[in-house]
Parts: sequence; C-alpha cells; structure tokens
Amino acid sequence: MNYKSLNAEKSTVTRDVISIEEKTGNLYQSIVAISKRSNQISTTLKEELTQKLQEFSSATDSLDEVFENREQIEISKHYEKLPKATAMAMQEMLEDKVYLRNPESESDSI
Repeated sequence: MNYKSLNAEKSTVTRDVISIEEKTGNLYQSIVAISKRSNQISTTLKEELTQKLQEFSSATDSLDEVFENREQIEISKHYEKLPKATAMAMQEMLEDKVYLRNPESESDSI
C-alpha cells in the first residue's frame, strides 16, 4: 500500500469516539481492529526499511569502518517522517478501507 497517499495525522489528534464505535458497533472491537491493523502496517514498513537498508550493508563492516552514506540517511529520514502506524490504521478505519470479519457472529449464524 502507498502510505504517502494516506492522509493520516503526524501528531496527536482528538478523535470522535462515536465515529470509531460506529464502524463495528462496539468501541472495544474497533480498537482491537485498529490495533491489529497497526501491527500489520508496522511489520510491513519495518520489512520495507530493512530491505532497503540491506543494500547498503557489507559483510566487512566493523564499528571502526562504518561511515555515513547520504542515501541511507535519506531513506531513514523518509521512514521517520511517516505518520505512526496507529495513525495510519485509524485513518484507514475511518475511511472504511479495513475489512472487518467477526468469527463469533459467523459461528452463531450456522
């Protein structure tokens, strides 16, 4: 997913609890869904960053030989400037971009 196009806040924002609760009918279920999605986003971003930074690593690096690489610094700064994973997950939830499935209600209907 392109996280640049997501309009998530980069700082703390007061949220309307009722609009969050409306997504699932239960505030706590909404928070759990946001939490799980946040973990997914965080893992994806970490994998992307690790993959990009591995291009710069070399097997012969030691503490004395490590030097600053401008491209590596720019990549790191880019990921630092992104909104937090929880803010991205919250925005996705509010924009109905998250698919929610409740296994308890599905088993009741059988």
